[in-house]
Amino acid sequence: MSTTTPAIVLVHGGFVDGSGWRGVYDRLRRQGHRVAIVQNPTVSLDGDVATTKQVLDTLDGPAVLVGHSYGGVVITETGTDDRVAGLVYIAAFAPDKGESVNTLIADPPPGAPVPPILPPQDGYLFLDRDKFHDSFAGDLPADEAAFMADSQVPWGIDALGGTVTDPGWRVKPSWYLVASDDRMIPPPAQRGMAERAGATTREVSGSHSVYVSQPQATADLIHAAVESLG
Repeated sequence: MSTTTPAIVLVHGGFVDGSGWRGVYDRLRRQGHRVAIVQNPTVSLDGDVATTKQVLDTLDGPAVLVGHSYGGVVITETGTDDRVAGLVYIAAFAPDKGESVNTLIADPPPGAPVPPILPPQDGYLFLDRDKFHDSFAGDLPADEAAFMADSQVPWGIDALGGTVTDPGWRVKPSWYLVASDDRMIPPPAQRGMAERAGATTREVSGSHSVYVSQPQATADLIHAAVESLG
């Protein structure tokens, strides 16, 4: 890889942590990429942006930010940083100015699956463990989905309400991997956000956990993005 080739920063979404990126990480590393993984607390959008910028601080040179699910909000808000060369969305929210997860999920398409989010507990959200497999990880083995359900990270309601001030995709090139079997973010919504952002888009058959179930397809899109910027 050229010394000017951007590094890759992987940003997880809600209910999970950065360990789910392992399969993607391994493949990108084998291709020679410098890869860092953000461990966001997912308490507030501002806090997660600050954590992501701390990771950028450790890198020498430009970086491509990759966000899954709520991680797409984080990379959208962080994307205007001068160190960010591009944005890659993996079955992710790609908000515009003034939008948040809350506003993007407020009016779901008719017939769209309803994510089994339990009522808030002390300001945090969890998914119903018994419905986690079907909604979040339908194409993963049952035991792997059960582990993800039992190791959920509390998702702060303040993170869902955090609004984007200046969307990075308006000033940086972007890419989007649509998961056509997603039961958390409806595929039509994914396609609409990708089109609005002017993203280079690929679509694969996969659940919301497509970055876990299809790490090669995910890594391929990220690699293509970096190659085009390198």
